[in-house]
Amino acid sequence: MAESTIVSTAPAARPLRADAERNRRKILDAAMELFASRGIDITLDDVARHAKVGVGTVYRRFTCKQELVDGVFEQSMDQIAEAAEAALRREDPWAALVDFIGLTSEWMSLSRGLGDVFFTTDEGREQVACARQRITPAIQQLVDRAKDAGALRPEIQVNDLFAVSCMLDAVIDFNRPVSPETWRRYLALVLDGMRADGTAREPLPLAPLTDEQVEVAKSARARARG
Repeated sequence: MAESTIVSTAPAARPLRADAERNRRKILDAAMELFASRGIDITLDDVARHAKVGVGTVYRRFTCKQELVDGVFEQSMDQIAEAAEAALRREDPWAALVDFIGLTSEWMSLSRGLGDVFFTTDEGREQVACARQRITPAIQQLVDRAKDAGALRPEIQVNDLFAVSCMLDAVIDFNRPVSPETWRRYLALVLDGMRADGTAREPLPLAPLTDEQVEVAKSARARARG
């Protein structure tokens, strides 16, 4: 008896995988845009609308918002780790530390969501936790080098930089509606406070907010909270 030929009617797997990857990329891109403009206080429904895909498509790719947050910011956390490692290759220990703090502050100024992720717990977030474990030793080396060079106050510890970044994130958020770059002035003030006694101070960049800008920023903050 001749062998029968079985003809499969199932669709080819490769086009399905390509389509799924396109949808996943659309979802991640949409989430990144929303996280940048609004922070992580959004829903998967918001992401679906922004990506112009069905809500079911989003839930098939990401079972919860936290999974989506981790997917979006895993690359950002890796970039922070790479920035710390790149700073260690700078010859001047103080310039290396300043570069790292300045760059991470700039990234926070460009994305509300990055600060939200960076200053929340790592519990249940394996990708972010792994990235932070990579970042911390590099920051420790940046601090130790600056201390050894006599450029950084000897009392400064790594967790002080975490608190400084948190403060700067609040300044960034307050200034964003009226003067998005003014955080650089306050970074300079913080860095002056961190420098060892006897080191030269640089002129402060940018002007402080005007009275009118302060009132506009306060009103914007009240609306966002209300």
